[in-house]
Amino acid sequence: MTTDAHTTSLPLRAGRWTPDLLHSSVGFTIRHLGISKVRGRFAEFAAELVVGESVETSSVTATVALASIDTGNAQRDEHVRAPDLLDVARRPSMAFRSTRIRGAGEEWVMEGELTIGEVTRPVTFEVEFGGVGEFGEERHAGFEATGEIKRGDFGLGFGAADAVIGNAIKIHLDVQFTEPSA
Repeated sequence: MTTDAHTTSLPLRAGRWTPDLLHSSVGFTIRHLGISKVRGRFAEFAAELVVGESVETSSVTATVALASIDTGNAQRDEHVRAPDLLDVARRPSMAFRSTRIRGAGEEWVMEGELTIGEVTRPVTFEVEFGGVGEFGEERHAGFEATGEIKRGDFGLGFGAADAVIGNAIKIHLDVQFTEPSA
């Protein structure tokens, strides 16, 4: 694989792109009581974009530390980490692996597998390619991705809390990746 090759649809150098964690975020939204939304983020995550010679040979992987949840309320965050909800001692992370990327221009779809604990399910993200920009000596590529999962699909039933917390979790990613060295 040559390092100056580009995909046919994205102006990205082939190779392993790493996230600029200072300019990236992993967020979510979930309904509370069916009448309002709680928004949060995960402070600790890792990701990698491997740009191949074509879109078909490109891939994305990511891992999120579930204990790094931050909803802006420390008491709520501790409860969500507990065994009756996320149980981060048993489910320390969630991991994503793309299986197919398709699209053109700014609009893309990324299909993949999301694993939480011992459960893996398919998930699809709509992806907006924000473009490429220079930042210091490096080139960065920006992406925004949105998708939705169901808690119940991952065995995250919360007993009595199921009536209080929505089943659908909307995931929102804003990630800048840094170009690999030539």
